[in-house]
Amino acid sequence: MARTILTTLDLSLFRSHRQARLQLSGAPVALFGPNGAGKTNILEAISMLSPGRGLRRAAAEDLARSPEAQGWRVAATLQGQGRVHSLETRAELGARRSVEIDGKAAPQAALGRLLRMVWLVPVMDRLWVEGAAERRRFLDRVALSFEPAHGDVVLAYDKAMRERNRLLKDGVTDGAWYTALEVQMAQNGAEVIQNRRAALSRLVPAQAGGAFPKAEMAILPGDETPEDADEEALRTALGEARRRDLAAGRTLVGPHRADLLAIYSAKGIEARLCSTGEQKALLVSLILANATALAQELGTPPVLLLDEVGAHLDAARREALFDAICALGAQAFMTGTGPELFTALSDRAEWFEITEKGGESQVRGVDPQ
Repeated sequence: MARTILTTLDLSLFRSHRQARLQLSGAPVALFGPNGAGKTNILEAISMLSPGRGLRRAAAEDLARSPEAQGWRVAATLQGQGRVHSLETRAELGARRSVEIDGKAAPQAALGRLLRMVWLVPVMDRLWVEGAAERRRFLDRVALSFEPAHGDVVLAYDKAMRERNRLLKDGVTDGAWYTALEVQMAQNGAEVIQNRRAALSRLVPAQAGGAFPKAEMAILPGDETPEDADEEALRTALGEARRRDLAAGRTLVGPHRADLLAIYSAKGIEARLCSTGEQKALLVSLILANATALAQELGTPPVLLLDEVGAHLDAARREALFDAICALGAQAFMTGTGPELFTALSDRAEWFEITEKGGESQVRGVDPQ
């Protein structure tokens, strides 16, 4: 299988890293060091090479290193499909994030077409017990991994919805204002729904089982949202909901009301009722399924970002995870507090120790032996 990998990574004034450069072979990457040393910052920097606000959803100005109060930069060399590309994203203080590909300005969506990325971070451990918004965000990340334009469609839908909500809060009753916004919401909302369903249809059958549980999954459309909400049905539902929405002061119909249901197949219970360890194992299973489905569809696995991946996984499941990553051929960047968490990887991975001194992170390649 052809692979798309990062062969260099350069950070400048990004979070705790004044300067950092990693030379990479495409093997899995183990990043270890004490809490606060800057391990997650490396993963976040890599995540900025994809569309959106990265794995911590931080504003561009919050990524700059203190106390320099200057802009930040993340650059990488991408190798794959017989070509080599230079990727760069940066933001000067007070300015929006910019992207360059091979030295030319490009939209964020172009990053997603060149480099697919899937991640798992500790905050996602509570995915099944948090509110529906977090599960929608997870589902949209999966959809974005398959369809790089999905993020733009979600943003367009959200923008029209916010404008409609403003009319509702102000008590505006002029139907012409609503109609124009509802046409935009219906068009983009129907595409959001379609992309989410398509992503789930790829994700569920790609689950491998074995050491990690399988899940039965379904998208719950939300109250008053048509089950089969195509553009026409969604536009009609929005129009019919105006009076009720005026009373509520917000839009109660549409894909922003959806939820994601997961059933732990072997036990027949909802994921939210599972133990912490079972919920973590289920998440890992879905991340691996996402990567597997992408590899099958595109002919190359995505880059994986797995922050504190050993948390809530016993030694047997950690080894099973590493074996699955290596079998897939994925370049996975994984963090942990100590090298013992990655013992099962041995020389199958590249190892980097992350330390902190005087408020500055330092990266050092080490021999796993």
